[in-house]
Amino acid sequence: MKLSSDIPRVNTPTGGWHGEMPGPFLSECDEPLSPDAPDLRGTWRPIEVLMNGEPAPQSLPLWNHVERIEQAGQRATITAGHVIHDFLVVDGTFENGCHDVFEMDLTTPLIVAASYEDGVLVLRPKGLDGIEVRRHRDGEFLLWQYHTAFTMKMERIN
Repeated sequence: MKLSSDIPRVNTPTGGWHGEMPGPFLSECDEPLSPDAPDLRGTWRPIEVLMNGEPAPQSLPLWNHVERIEQAGQRATITAGHVIHDFLVVDGTFENGCHDVFEMDLTTPLIVAASYEDGVLVLRPKGLDGIEVRRHRDGEFLLWQYHTAFTMKMERIN
């Protein structure tokens, strides 16, 4: 059995990835999901974006968002935009969380703790107290709540 811990941490390449999304990073891992982990695996695209409870304008770049979530054991990797956020162990610590860069400029360091809480993947960026990014399943859909900025409902495309 190949464990998620056997695979080295993946990070966003310098300047971000561009063009076609990089291939999966945990595909060789056959470790089953942790019992407390909701199954968020797949490639997802938005079907609804809400800001302040109202539909977001179709002109917003958020409508072009596509993300792939990989999971194995207690590990989760999210590839989207131009970044790869790899959470080595989803245990609520910054040490085992994502050590990468912000999507906004692809250079500002980003450290994020991740935990599974009642069927939700909760991300908490270091130094941004009170900010949470949440992903969870709603039936066949994935809901992504980016603090108070927006909520996105996504459908699986693979």
